Amino acid sequence: MGFGCNAAGVVGCRIIDSPRERLIAILTNTFVPCNGRFPMLVSVITMFFAGGALAGAAGLAGLIVLGILVTLGVSYLLSVTVLRGAPSSFTLELPPYRRPQIGSVIVRSMLDRTVFVLGRALASAAPAGVLIWIFANVTVGGVSILAHCTAFLDPFAALFGLDGVILMAFVLGLPANEIVMPIIIMAYLAGGSLVEMNDLASLRALLTANGWTWITAVSTMLFSLLHWPCATTLKTIRKETGSLGWTAAAALIPMAVGFTVCFVFANIARLFV
Repeated sequence: MGFGCNAAGVVGCRIIDSPRERLIAILTNTFVPCNGRFPMLVSVITMFFAGGALAGAAGLAGLIVLGILVTLGVSYLLSVTVLRGAPSSFTLELPPYRRPQIGSVIVRSMLDRTVFVLGRALASAAPAGVLIWIFANVTVGGVSILAHCTAFLDPFAALFGLDGVILMAFVLGLPANEIVMPIIIMAYLAGGSLVEMNDLASLRALLTANGWTWITAVSTMLFSLLHWPCATTLKTIRKETGSLGWTAAAALIPMAVGFTVCFVFANIARLFV
């Protein structure tokens, strides 16, 4: 379920009987790329690496496999450290067959899973939209707040193969992964509103003109794959666990993994450039 939406994946962890294993699954669900991250991953692969549809599909499949491997690795580390315990067996009992009640299934699915997730998404999107507008349109010394922030983050982001614009886009994109690339485009164009470019050739020209290389592209994809959950997922984790501490851990663990992987990759790749 996490491939569609990480928040829905977190809700889906309710089927796990063991509280320890349910918590491990919740904390590592974000390493599975959700539907909001696929457009960015596909576009970057297409612009910088893919020589055709088959190569692009192979690159995307490789990223998905990497996310699954990281999920398994972090799950193992959690299970032998802070969440130690005896593994439980999984038994799936087949219930008695009953004639499906289509109306009841649709209503329960809408109320139990869809409506409350969408409500949390809207609650995060509204204030985030105001914040993004302020950052992009309010100027200090003739320069937007967004430009000041990206310039401040540049030296730090460079350690991980990114730049200040990319890192700031991920920070402002906390409400939804779908807006990360539009924020990047807005910052590079110094515009005051979110922009989408349907022409990948023009987008590639914009990115390369602002210093993107294949190292930047790979680092951005890795960070997109491994970074912190979106706000909707974090709110869902807070509700499912009932703990601010575990919610913070759900944000800090992928953030640490994402920065570590990008740091290692970027600095090793630079040795061969």
